[in-house]
Amino acid sequence: MAVVSNDIAPPPTAGPPECLFCRIVAGEIPATVVHQTPTTLAFRDIAPKAPVHVLVIPKAHYPDLTSLAEADPGLAGEVLTAVAAVAKAEGLLGDGYRTIVNTGRHGGQEVFHVHAHVLGGAPLGPMIAR
Repeated sequence: MAVVSNDIAPPPTAGPPECLFCRIVAGEIPATVVHQTPTTLAFRDIAPKAPVHVLVIPKAHYPDLTSLAEADPGLAGEVLTAVAAVAKAEGLLGDGYRTIVNTGRHGGQEVFHVHAHVLGGAPLGPMIAR
């Protein structure tokens, strides 16, 4: 007999209708896709901050890193695996790259669908400029 707990909500699959990244996943907004798995999508940032700037997202909607990690650590790992695959495909392994996941307004998050930035292709400078 299966045990059902009301304490754990099922993971979200689609976010609010205004979620930009959910609309990209749904094919409503075009994106230059560079990598895709059944659970993740990676596409070029439309306002790149480095010669290579790719966003890696889970296809399911989670507003931030904390909610993803708490609800589905396996999917969080799949996002990191996709980050590594993108870095390799973009030729970033030799000189290195930076991965950034902004969480919350103070963390600089602008789109509230968790996403990892993969940046590289040139020296990136200090982590935080003041």
